[in-house]
Amino acid sequence: MANADPSQKVDYVFKVVLIGDSGVGKSQILARFARNDFSLDSKSTIGVEFQTRTLLIEHKSVKAQIWDTAGQERYRAVTSAYYRGAAGAMLVYDVTKRQTFNHIARWLEELRGHADKNIVIMLVGNKSDLEKQREVSTEDATEFAQKEGLFFLETSALAAKNVETAFLTVLTEIFNIVNKKNIVAGENQGNGNSNPTSLAGKKIIIPGPAQEIPAKSNMCCRS
Repeated sequence: MANADPSQKVDYVFKVVLIGDSGVGKSQILARFARNDFSLDSKSTIGVEFQTRTLLIEHKSVKAQIWDTAGQERYRAVTSAYYRGAAGAMLVYDVTKRQTFNHIARWLEELRGHADKNIVIMLVGNKSDLEKQREVSTEDATEFAQKEGLFFLETSALAAKNVETAFLTVLTEIFNIVNKKNIVAGENQGNGNSNPTSLAGKKIIIPGPAQEIPAKSNMCCRS
């Protein structure tokens, strides 16, 4: 999926939040998607930051606002406000740290408590390049994703494996929901302080259903 022409008017803005424990690679996933960048020296995110990338989807210019919420427990009260208005979420754990996967159910509960009921959620097992250090099997994550009705992919921000696919799957599914529900929202507030997600001004027509990735599909892969 191509990046949009910077001079083209933005038609839609979708807010997507990254959540999960500190150290699972949320900021690295964001950097890989937004800038195709990766830094081994990345430090823990303090508070919340967001980056954008504008894509061309079905001949429409779509700005993805990706919010990186700090995973450290002492910041959860701060970041909970940022769930509001999110159209999509990436629920990230580290495949080499079982504890981060064990905490996913709690993050999911918090997300569902703050977000819209139609939010698109992708479970992401990051650092799949570290196969020898793996503590979370693909099968365990697949079972959880199926039980909770989530999309699921394993990614490697370091190797640029499945990061693009994960984001584009979420954004395309948001398109699908907008099409089905004919959601109309106000104009995007550029400063992000009031309704940072704008899901349209008119109905989106999609020539077919968005590509779904059931947890059991072959896209639940390792690098």
